[in-house]
Parts: sequence; structure tokens; C-alpha cells
Amino acid sequence: MTTPALPSPSEVSRRQVLASGGAALGAAALSACGTVSQASGPASAPVGGSQSASDAKGFRYRTVDINGLSVFVREAGDASAPTLLLLHGFPSSSFMYRELMDALKDEFHVIAPDYPGFGHSSAPLRGEWPYTFEAITDVVDALTERLGLERYALYVQDYGAPVGFRLATRHPERITGIVTQNGNAYEQGLTPLWAPIRALWANRNDAAAEAAVRGIFTREFRKMEHTTGIKDPSRINPDAMLLDQLLLERPGIADVQLDLFYDYRTNVAAYPEWQASLRKHQPPLLAVWGKNDPGFAPEGALAFKQDVPNAAVHLVDSGHFALEDHGEVIAAHVRGFLRRISRV
Repeated sequence: MTTPALPSPSEVSRRQVLASGGAALGAAALSACGTVSQASGPASAPVGGSQSASDAKGFRYRTVDINGLSVFVREAGDASAPTLLLLHGFPSSSFMYRELMDALKDEFHVIAPDYPGFGHSSAPLRGEWPYTFEAITDVVDALTERLGLERYALYVQDYGAPVGFRLATRHPERITGIVTQNGNAYEQGLTPLWAPIRALWANRNDAAAEAAVRGIFTREFRKMEHTTGIKDPSRINPDAMLLDQLLLERPGIADVQLDLFYDYRTNVAAYPEWQASLRKHQPPLLAVWGKNDPGFAPEGALAFKQDVPNAAVHLVDSGHFALEDHGEVIAAHVRGFLRRISRV
């Protein structure tokens, strides 16, 4: 079985994609696209101001102004139902949760934002906005308050983990539970794939280390991270790879993503603080993990039981983006978890 090829730029109008921050591709790949802001800088705003729209499946799409940034939000379900806040990873967006949200929206309120620099949210260039995980958390924190989310469960994957665990440490009283799907918070979860990134942490001015990390932004790497550990690559929707890559190829985005990779060192330094918060507050926790993830080893999932002994851990035979081929299995685990914590 061959891995699905990542389409070349000639197969999609790059001019349209770069002009719209991915909205052109969204019309074909997202199957529904609400009001989408331009991704040119911190002052960019949605067409016609902050608006919302919904599609035939009941999804609602809107943009919310957070300190001059237009933050895109994907939402479904009854707002009076228990809320699940889904925080995406690198280099994805809320698009990665499209099927999980559809599976859960009959019973739960599901909401997923795009971070600044990702998806349909504003994408200020380097120097126009501080691309750090602390700053991203500030935006998501402000968004939850703007949306009136007083109590919610978290679903974190990849970059969603440092954002989500910061939120949980800041506001433990708001968190009803945590689902971590390849969202790491332990040193033992970091595989040798992090070696070039660690080299960048050691010396930000090391040209060789920077070049190695920039290799993560290539089409070859997209195919690797989406298909490694997948038994049947034909199940991987190529639209997800293409959307991730085209958004990465917008002018200036590789530079801000490089800054975020450098800042990731602050997440590793914060692991002890997050772990201490988990031990103290004992939030209900579900770790459902693609055990063949080349970047985050299954030991990272098992480690949560060190601090939350009652945590449920499920290792699935998948990779980094386990939702793409094990979505139904993961949705069943998440539904059961949310039902249990909703009864507490």
C-alpha cells in the first residue's frame, strides 16, 4: 500500500490560498466555511465584522476579536450541554476535530478555536505579535471568558497540551476533565525525533540547528507525520495534509513557527508545575494515544498515571494524528469519559 501523495502547489491555486488564509481550500476541503478573516496581521478582521454562520450539519463558525486578533471558532451542539474545548496541535487547526465534533455534538457542546498564526485566525508576522505558548494561552483564556465558558473539559493534542495544561494550572476550578490524545506533559514522552529541536533550544543562533528544524515545515515531513504508524494509509484523508501544508507555506509563517519551536523549551521546563497541579487537583483524565507516534511515545501517555492514579489510558494502533484513522474508537472513549464526568 502506498502512502497518499501530497498534492503539489500547482494542483491548488496558491494565490487564492495565500490571499485567504486557507479559505479557498476550505471551500473544497472543509465542506463548509463560515466567515473567515484575512490572515495578514494583528488588526485583520472578518469580512463585515464579527459574524457567525452555520452549515447543514449544525456546525457554527464565527470569529471573535481578542485584543485586535481575529480568532476563528468552530462550534457545534447545544450550548447548555456539558462543554468540551478542543485545542489543536501543530501544524493543524480546528479542522482536525471536524469528525470528532460531529460525532459528539448530539450530546455535548463542542468548541474548537484556531490559535493566532493557525487556520483561519489572524496570522501576524514575526515581530508583530509575540509567538509564545504563554501568549497563545492568554488568547485562548480570554476567548473562553468572552464565550462565557465557566466550566469545561479539555481535549488536547500536540501543541494543544501546553496550552491546555497552562489553562488547567491557571484555572483548575474551571476544568471538569482532561482528554489528552498525543498531548505530552512528561520528558519520557519525547522521542529522539526531538533531537534537532533540542539543539535549537541549546543555541538559538545555530544555523545548522535552525535548518534542521525548518525541515519540519516541508511536504515530506507532512506526509511522514500523517502516515507513520498507520497500518492503512489509504484511510488518511489527503485534504488534512494539504491544508496543513498550504497554511504553513503562507509568507512568514515558517518564521513564526520556528519561534514557537524554540519557545517549546518553556513547556518542557513547565512539566513539573503541570504535574504538580495534576497531583494536587486530580482532574478526571483520559489519555487516548496513537502508540506509533514518531514524536510522542506511549510512555508519555502512561506517565499520567504517576500523578493521576485513576487516569484511564488507552493506546490505539495509530500514529500522531490518530483521529484520522481511529476516529470512531476515540470518539467512543471520549463519549464514555464525558458521560462519567458529567454525572459527578
